[in-house]
Amino acid sequence: MKLTVFTSDASKSSEQEFALPTFEGSKGLQAVKEVVVAHRANARQGTRSTKTRGEVRGGGKKPWNQKGTGRARAGSSRSPLWSGGGVVFGPKPRDFSKKINGKVKALAFNRALFDRATAGDVAVIETFTAKANKTKAINTVLGRIAPKGKVLIVDAPFTTEASRAARNLARVTLQEASKLNTLDLVQYAKIVVSSKALETIIARTNGGQS
Repeated sequence: MKLTVFTSDASKSSEQEFALPTFEGSKGLQAVKEVVVAHRANARQGTRSTKTRGEVRGGGKKPWNQKGTGRARAGSSRSPLWSGGGVVFGPKPRDFSKKINGKVKALAFNRALFDRATAGDVAVIETFTAKANKTKAINTVLGRIAPKGKVLIVDAPFTTEASRAARNLARVTLQEASKLNTLDLVQYAKIVVSSKALETIIARTNGGQS
Protein backbone atom coordinates (compact mmCIF):
# COMPACT_ATOMS: atom_id res chain seq x y z
CA MET A 1 0.00 0.00 0.00
CA LYS A 2 1.29 3.45 -0.91
CA LEU A 3 1.60 6.22 1.66
CA THR A 4 2.74 9.82 1.34
CA VAL A 5 6.16 10.33 2.89
CA PHE A 6 7.24 13.85 3.88
CA THR A 7 10.69 15.14 4.64
CA SER A 8 11.39 16.26 8.21
CA ASP A 9 10.35 19.83 7.41
CA ALA A 10 7.41 18.68 5.21
CA SER A 11 8.72 20.74 2.31
CA LYS A 12 8.77 17.75 -0.06
CA SER A 13 6.75 14.57 -0.34
CA SER A 14 6.78 11.33 -2.28
CA GLU A 15 4.79 8.11 -2.57
CA GLN A 16 6.29 4.95 -1.14
CA GLU A 17 5.06 1.39 -0.85
CA PHE A 18 4.62 -0.17 2.62
CA ALA A 19 3.61 -3.67 3.69
CA LEU A 20 0.39 -2.74 5.46
CA PRO A 21 -2.45 -5.24 5.96
CA THR A 22 -5.13 -5.29 3.26
CA PHE A 23 -8.80 -6.28 3.40
CA GLU A 24 -11.67 -6.94 1.04
CA GLY A 25 -15.34 -6.33 1.68
CA SER A 26 -16.57 -5.78 5.23
CA LYS A 27 -14.19 -8.14 7.00
CA GLY A 28 -13.11 -6.65 10.34
CA LEU A 29 -15.63 -3.79 10.46
CA GLN A 30 -17.66 -5.42 13.23
CA ALA A 31 -14.44 -6.02 15.16
CA VAL A 32 -13.58 -2.32 14.87
CA LYS A 33 -16.97 -1.40 16.30
CA GLU A 34 -16.68 -3.85 19.20
CA VAL A 35 -13.18 -2.70 20.13
CA VAL A 36 -14.05 1.01 19.96
CA VAL A 37 -17.12 0.44 22.15
CA ALA A 38 -14.98 -1.55 24.60
CA HIS A 39 -12.30 1.17 24.77
CA ARG A 40 -14.89 3.82 25.57
CA ALA A 41 -16.75 1.59 28.02
CA ASN A 42 -13.52 0.76 29.87
CA ALA A 43 -12.80 4.47 30.23
CA ARG A 44 -16.04 5.00 32.16
CA GLN A 45 -15.61 5.27 35.92
CA GLY A 46 -19.04 3.98 36.81
CA THR A 47 -19.04 5.89 40.10
CA ARG A 48 -22.37 7.75 39.76
CA SER A 49 -24.66 7.05 42.68
CA THR A 50 -28.05 8.18 43.97
CA LYS A 51 -29.97 7.31 47.12
CA THR A 52 -33.24 5.44 47.29
CA ARG A 53 -35.94 6.53 49.72
CA GLY A 54 -34.58 4.00 52.19
CA GLU A 55 -31.10 5.49 52.05
CA VAL A 56 -32.04 9.18 52.45
CA ARG A 57 -31.61 10.33 56.02
CA GLY A 58 -34.75 11.31 57.92
CA GLY A 59 -38.38 10.94 56.90
CA GLY A 60 -39.29 8.53 59.65
CA LYS A 61 -42.08 10.70 61.02
CA LYS A 62 -45.39 10.86 59.18
CA PRO A 63 -45.68 14.45 57.89
CA TRP A 64 -49.34 14.86 58.91
CA ASN A 65 -52.35 12.84 60.00
CA GLN A 66 -53.76 10.28 57.65
CA LYS A 67 -57.19 11.89 57.66
CA GLY A 68 -58.78 15.23 58.36
CA THR A 69 -56.28 17.60 56.71
CA GLY A 70 -57.73 17.59 53.21
CA ARG A 71 -54.34 16.82 51.78
CA ALA A 72 -53.12 13.67 50.07
CA ARG A 73 -51.90 10.83 52.26
CA ALA A 74 -48.18 10.96 52.99
CA GLY A 75 -46.16 8.50 55.01
CA SER A 76 -42.69 10.00 54.61
CA SER A 77 -41.09 13.24 53.52
CA ARG A 78 -38.42 11.18 51.74
CA SER A 79 -40.84 9.83 49.14
CA PRO A 80 -39.56 10.15 45.56
CA LEU A 81 -42.46 12.53 44.96
CA TRP A 82 -41.06 15.03 47.44
CA SER A 83 -38.20 17.47 47.04
CA GLY A 84 -35.23 16.03 48.89
CA GLY A 85 -36.66 12.53 48.68
CA GLY A 86 -35.12 9.40 47.25
CA VAL A 87 -34.60 8.65 43.57
CA VAL A 88 -36.45 5.90 41.73
CA PHE A 89 -34.26 3.72 39.49
CA GLY A 90 -31.37 6.17 39.78
CA PRO A 91 -27.78 5.29 38.82
CA LYS A 92 -25.71 3.13 41.12
CA PRO A 93 -21.98 2.31 40.97
CA ARG A 94 -21.35 -0.33 38.32
CA ASP A 95 -18.61 -1.82 36.20
CA PHE A 96 -18.93 -0.87 32.52
CA SER A 97 -15.79 -2.71 31.39
CA LYS A 98 -15.91 -5.10 28.44
CA LYS A 99 -13.50 -7.89 27.58
CA ILE A 100 -12.40 -8.34 23.98
CA ASN A 101 -10.63 -11.38 22.57
CA GLY A 102 -7.02 -10.76 21.54
CA LYS A 103 -7.61 -11.91 17.96
CA VAL A 104 -10.56 -9.53 17.64
CA LYS A 105 -8.37 -6.66 18.88
CA ALA A 106 -5.69 -7.50 16.33
CA LEU A 107 -8.24 -7.75 13.52
CA ALA A 108 -9.81 -4.42 14.49
CA PHE A 109 -6.41 -2.69 14.66
CA ASN A 110 -5.40 -3.96 11.23
CA ARG A 111 -8.74 -3.07 9.65
CA ALA A 112 -8.77 0.44 11.13
CA LEU A 113 -5.20 1.00 9.92
CA PHE A 114 -6.13 -0.23 6.44
CA ASP A 115 -9.21 2.01 6.22
CA ARG A 116 -7.37 5.15 7.34
CA ALA A 117 -4.43 4.47 5.04
CA THR A 118 -6.74 3.79 2.10
CA ALA A 119 -8.57 7.06 2.75
CA GLY A 120 -5.27 8.96 2.68
CA ASP A 121 -5.51 9.93 6.35
CA VAL A 122 -2.12 8.45 7.31
CA ALA A 123 1.01 10.42 6.46
CA VAL A 124 4.61 9.46 7.12
CA ILE A 125 7.30 11.92 8.14
CA GLU A 126 10.94 10.89 7.94
CA THR A 127 11.76 12.09 11.44
CA PHE A 128 11.11 14.83 13.97
CA THR A 129 14.50 16.51 13.82
CA ALA A 130 16.11 18.73 16.45
CA LYS A 131 15.33 21.80 14.32
CA ALA A 132 11.63 21.09 14.69
CA ASN A 133 11.71 20.92 18.47
CA LYS A 134 10.03 24.28 18.79
CA THR A 135 6.25 24.63 18.97
CA LYS A 136 6.19 27.13 16.11
CA ALA A 137 8.33 24.90 13.90
CA ILE A 138 6.24 21.79 14.58
CA ASN A 139 3.06 23.78 13.97
CA THR A 140 4.45 24.87 10.60
CA VAL A 141 5.31 21.29 9.64
CA LEU A 142 1.88 20.00 10.66
CA GLY A 143 0.22 22.89 8.83
CA ARG A 144 1.73 21.59 5.60
CA ILE A 145 0.67 18.01 6.24
CA ALA A 146 -2.70 18.54 7.95
CA PRO A 147 -3.92 22.16 7.82
CA LYS A 148 -7.18 21.44 9.67
CA GLY A 149 -8.63 19.05 12.22
CA LYS A 150 -7.24 17.08 15.11
CA VAL A 151 -3.90 15.41 14.50
CA LEU A 152 -2.37 12.34 16.10
CA ILE A 153 1.43 12.21 16.05
CA VAL A 154 3.00 8.78 16.46
CA ASP A 155 6.68 8.20 17.15
CA ALA A 156 8.86 5.46 18.63
CA PRO A 157 9.77 6.94 21.00
CA PHE A 158 9.38 10.72 21.29
CA THR A 159 12.36 12.79 22.26
CA THR A 160 11.84 14.96 25.31
CA GLU A 161 12.25 18.13 23.26
CA ALA A 162 9.80 17.08 20.54
CA SER A 163 7.09 15.99 22.97
CA ARG A 164 7.49 19.19 24.98
CA ALA A 165 7.07 21.33 21.87
CA ALA A 166 4.18 19.40 20.30
CA ARG A 167 2.08 19.09 23.44
CA ASN A 168 1.52 22.86 23.45
CA LEU A 169 -0.64 22.54 20.31
CA ALA A 170 -4.32 22.16 21.23
CA ARG A 171 -5.24 20.06 18.20
CA VAL A 172 -2.32 17.68 18.55
CA THR A 173 -2.17 14.43 20.53
CA LEU A 174 0.96 12.34 21.01
CA GLN A 175 1.05 8.55 21.13
CA GLU A 176 3.83 5.97 21.27
CA ALA A 177 3.78 3.47 18.39
CA SER A 178 3.80 0.56 20.83
CA LYS A 179 0.69 1.91 22.58
CA LEU A 180 -1.28 2.89 19.46
CA ASN A 181 -4.75 1.34 19.53
CA THR A 182 -7.86 1.07 17.38
CA LEU A 183 -9.58 4.02 19.05
CA ASP A 184 -6.57 6.22 18.27
CA LEU A 185 -6.78 5.22 14.62
CA VAL A 186 -10.44 6.13 14.18
CA GLN A 187 -10.90 9.35 16.13
CA TYR A 188 -8.40 11.76 14.56
CA ALA A 189 -8.70 13.62 11.26
CA LYS A 190 -5.06 12.97 10.37
CA ILE A 191 -2.42 10.57 11.63
CA VAL A 192 1.22 11.56 11.21
CA VAL A 193 3.65 8.70 11.76
CA SER A 194 7.43 8.82 11.84
CA SER A 195 9.31 6.28 9.70
CA LYS A 196 10.59 4.54 12.82
CA ALA A 197 7.10 4.40 14.33
CA LEU A 198 5.70 2.93 11.11
CA GLU A 199 8.23 0.11 11.31
CA THR A 200 6.97 -0.66 14.82
CA ILE A 201 3.34 -0.55 13.66
CA ILE A 202 3.99 -2.88 10.72
CA ALA A 203 5.78 -5.28 13.06
CA ARG A 204 2.71 -5.20 15.33
CA THR A 205 0.36 -6.01 12.45
CA ASN A 206 2.51 -8.99 11.54
CA GLY A 207 2.78 -10.15 15.15
CA GLY A 208 -0.91 -9.82 16.00
CA GLN A 209 -0.50 -7.30 18.86
CA SER A 210 -3.38 -4.78 19.09
